[in-house]
Amino acid sequence: MKMFKKYPDIVSVEDIMRMLNMGRSSVYELLRSNSIRSVKAGKKYIVPKQAVIDFVCGVCYNDTG
Repeated sequence: MKMFKKYPDIVSVEDIMRMLNMGRSSVYELLRSNSIRSVKAGKKYIVPKQAVIDFVCGVCYNDTG
């Protein structure tokens, strides 16, 4: 089973908000802190879907509680 298969290979901030059920400010903080890998092009973030998957898997594997 592929995670987030309905999303394109490059996702928008709005896509990430839906994928992670998070607000806009929280998503931008994850992008600014490089918790989710991305490239900034002007005012836009270019985010590979795989970067979101890596973030989710990293949170799952690093959860100690």
